[in-house]
Amino acid sequence: MHTKFRALSLSHKTAPVQIRELISLDEGSIHSILLKLKEFFSLGDALILSTCNRTEVYYSHELDLSTEIIKLVGLEKGLTDVVDYLDYFVVHNEDRKAITHLFRVSMGLEAQVVGDIQISNQVKRAYQTAADLDMAGPFLHRLMHTIFFTNKRIVQETAFRDGAASLSYATIELIDSLTSNIYQPRILLIGVGEIGEDVAKNMVHLPEAKVKITNRTQSKAEEIAGAMGFEVVPFEDCQKAMKEADVIVCSIMKNEPFITKELVKQFDIQSYKLLIDLSVPRSIETSVEDVPGVVLYNVDNIRSKASEVLEKRLSAVPQVEQIISESIEDFYNWKKEMMVSPTINKLKQSLEQIRQEELGRFLKKVDQKEFDLIDKITKSMMQKILKVPVVQLRAACKRDEAEEMIEIISDIFDLEKIKIEK
Repeated sequence: MHTKFRALSLSHKTAPVQIRELISLDEGSIHSILLKLKEFFSLGDALILSTCNRTEVYYSHELDLSTEIIKLVGLEKGLTDVVDYLDYFVVHNEDRKAITHLFRVSMGLEAQVVGDIQISNQVKRAYQTAADLDMAGPFLHRLMHTIFFTNKRIVQETAFRDGAASLSYATIELIDSLTSNIYQPRILLIGVGEIGEDVAKNMVHLPEAKVKITNRTQSKAEEIAGAMGFEVVPFEDCQKAMKEADVIVCSIMKNEPFITKELVKQFDIQSYKLLIDLSVPRSIETSVEDVPGVVLYNVDNIRSKASEVLEKRLSAVPQVEQIISESIEDFYNWKKEMMVSPTINKLKQSLEQIRQEELGRFLKKVDQKEFDLIDKITKSMMQKILKVPVVQLRAACKRDEAEEMIEIISDIFDLEKIKIEK
């Protein structure tokens, strides 16, 4: 039975956030599952990718192990009813489909925000984990390095990765550009609803910033701040924290403005203070810009910028898909060569063994000069004999008939008994 590269995918396209949260795997769980796959199924190629938007397992095996893998995930997560979630997973059991899916995910074509730059680093970390646990063989190594090279081509040859295409990441880019001259800018994030939480998670792209979080429900702020290493400010101390901050990001649900012009006038602004309103309806009075040193951006300003970038990215998708197609074709050419390589090596060893045995039988009494000449002649003959089956094998690869040709040659030369020398 032929080993196939397979994929098992649960993502934002197939499952709501509640399910994705249940199935999501941390680093320790990924390690544990990879080691179980190695122990239980002798997998040599396996990779697990788990982000807020997807949990996916890629592996090479003769059999479809999707149900067994989902059960392992359930065991790791303490889910006794994990089989109830089977319908949320998409299974790719065909080589090309699984490989194409991994390419598309890695390039950001399958991301919630098309072209998301974070996914590339997440895939690299998943690969590094697999390699560290000796779960990446020659096939997976070659595949991942082809993916990394493809990503580089896309960055260099297309506009697919230009700019920020999500509201939260566009906010981070804005903060980064407007605080570039401030050492360790002080940022206060008010409100950690869906948008606020996403902004908080993207703050990792501002490693020098001193981030504080405040929220009406303090436990929610503590949960997010604890994971990110940020400071929590009690909501009643919010005004004091606003006075100290260089940047205020407000994402709070309120029917009337939370930050008013009168409030901002009380701040002692030394140079400038950046206010970003991500609330709908707006939570910062537009008139705050009348206060000297205040710079205000709202959700429409930022979303407009993100939408322009997204349109640019979407127009680059056909070019990206063409580059991916070329890379997959190159990878398949290598894969076909790899498939026939063991048979070619076995055939060489089989013929060399016959040659050595015959030299040993008939040339016991010849001198060194005669021996060297006969050795050279027989080597040349062997190379010419090898040429025909090798050419036929490589031609069969191009016709996708390598398996049949391997079987024929193996039977003719009885290659099953030959072990490849390392």
